[in-house]
Amino acid sequence: MRVLEVSDLVTGFPAGRERIHVIDGVSLYLEAGETLALVGESGCGKSMTALSILRLVPRPGRVEAGKVLLEGRDLLSLAVPDMRNVRGAEISMIFQEPMTSLNPVARVGKQVVEAIRLHEKVGVPAARERTLELFRRAGIPDAEARLDAYPHQLSGGLKQRVMIAMALATRPKVLIADEPTTALDVTIQAQILELLRELKRDFGTAILLITHDIGVVNELADRVAVMYGGRVVEEGDRSQVLGEPAHPYTQGLLRSMPGFATAHERLAEIPGVVPPPAEWPAGCRFDTRCERVLGHCRSEAPAATPVGEGHRVFCHAVASEIGEAP
Repeated sequence: MRVLEVSDLVTGFPAGRERIHVIDGVSLYLEAGETLALVGESGCGKSMTALSILRLVPRPGRVEAGKVLLEGRDLLSLAVPDMRNVRGAEISMIFQEPMTSLNPVARVGKQVVEAIRLHEKVGVPAARERTLELFRRAGIPDAEARLDAYPHQLSGGLKQRVMIAMALATRPKVLIADEPTTALDVTIQAQILELLRELKRDFGTAILLITHDIGVVNELADRVAVMYGGRVVEEGDRSQVLGEPAHPYTQGLLRSMPGFATAHERLAEIPGVVPPPAEWPAGCRFDTRCERVLGHCRSEAPAATPVGEGHRVFCHAVASEIGEAP
């Protein structure tokens, strides 16, 4: 069952008299109980996609087109109070830096209690007891004492666990995890990934995992969507995308990762950097860095080309090679 379905999502910001589309026609979906990893370099649009789904795009940006269906309801058409009720109760998000998401002058237990009471009619004692249960579930040691701690008294790993506990306080249908293991050491990272794996298994929560770490994708994801220049350029099962990458960008990403390079082989790198949105070409956004560029790549946006069951790629070169070029 598809719990979340995003279709042709477009998000823009004003640039003088024009508007720049930082998200340009993104489509993806999440089945109940699965993890979809959204991967790509910084500046590719991963976090902005998540903010667009939640209708939290910072002003003066706004979602301009598309649909975001949560179990059939279009979130983009909901009234503001109704959308506010969806956030936290049905879709929760773990932001990239927990210190900026937690109130530095409020005890962490109180913050989770408030999140529970915002969406459920329960008293403070019941909400505090639920918070304690969530802290223990999140693997926070000495959970009862930690309820009264301030954020600055907790390590990065513990703050991340508090954020996970808060995100799951209302057992949401969808959890968006934006770089949940960034800046954590490998031991804590492994513990956070195992916690997310348990939550998916025990509660059937669908997870949209935003990351640039292919190792994390290999550990947790069921499917993978690769983003570049505000668009999805490749999508498929984890084994397909990581084992048989078709798009030149995906291939370049994997060649640059130690775990995917051949032994004793020098790590490859993708030449150049992700250009700012104002400089994206009208056609394929990867045109300026691609080694397989064709004459019409810069002017014509590539359509989806199937390269396997459930595996699709947006690339003129791939379409030409398999005989599907226009």
